[in-house]
Amino acid sequence: MTEPIVRVENLTKHFTHREGLFGMKSRPVRAVDGVSLDVMPGETLGLVGESGCGKSTLGRVVLRLLDPTSGTIAFEGKDITTLGRSELRPLRRRMQIIFQDPYSSLNPRMTVRGTIGEAMRIHGLVKDDAEEEARVAELLRKVGLRPEHASRYPHEFSGGQRQRVGIARALAVQPRFIVADEPISALDVSIQAQIVNLLGELQDELGLSFLFIAHDLKVVELVSHRVAVMYLGRVVELATSEALYAEPKHPYTKALLSAVPVPDPEGERERIVLEGDVPSPLDPPSGCSFHPRCPIAKKGLCDRDVPELRELDGGRLVACHLAE
Repeated sequence: MTEPIVRVENLTKHFTHREGLFGMKSRPVRAVDGVSLDVMPGETLGLVGESGCGKSTLGRVVLRLLDPTSGTIAFEGKDITTLGRSELRPLRRRMQIIFQDPYSSLNPRMTVRGTIGEAMRIHGLVKDDAEEEARVAELLRKVGLRPEHASRYPHEFSGGQRQRVGIARALAVQPRFIVADEPISALDVSIQAQIVNLLGELQDELGLSFLFIAHDLKVVELVSHRVAVMYLGRVVELATSEALYAEPKHPYTKALLSAVPVPDPEGERERIVLEGDVPSPLDPPSGCSFHPRCPIAKKGLCDRDVPELRELDGGRLVACHLAE
């Protein structure tokens, strides 16, 4: 059986929140709280959930852009959880990120050639300026831009073009795994489909693996092989895209999918409206973190015991005491 390119086990990331006079008191913010998941070679794993649930933090911790509080991260079978900066550098070129905001993720003082070529020079992937120029031109063509765009600055591009530059920058070091952190949420709807199609074409051509983070459930359904649903720092359901969208098992997943518009009014699904707001990660509820808003929660069980991810039919994983 093929080994996962990324394996995360019981990963946590807590930040410190200081309060009171002069910030003397501190409490942990449980941004990521015991997440376990795999990403297989050539697979797109979608990661969805409400804003503030920990999706982007998880993506950054997996890449070691943020240090984990506990748990393990294995990349290509190697534990990278505690590697230092110098030990991580050779691995950086094989795992990259596409940022959410194409306007702030590019250095306004660097040309496109400088932006894309910098990483190639750092990792010794080009021998001279001529090879770098040729490689930059090749990457620009690959992402749908022209070679002459290499001499331009970020402010001379539209949002969609800037995101293409960001994708080219990620591809410059020939990675195997890419975290796409809401790569289309800052773009016009007319451009979003172009970027999604581009990522799919690059995956087929280069054999890339993606952790695709998004809040647009329809986009995630289109691009993902499997989907993980997060709520308040935890994965509450993980299944193939087809199975999850056809028959969600966790009450939170059902509520999320019920809010997705359907093109056929006669086939519109029942809308599930959740009570209250997402609890604060500073003070999460006891037991199941979803129980204060859950329409089927049982007192004495859901408010007391934390549900672990357990396997149901077809390899689906669900963290719910009552899911069948």
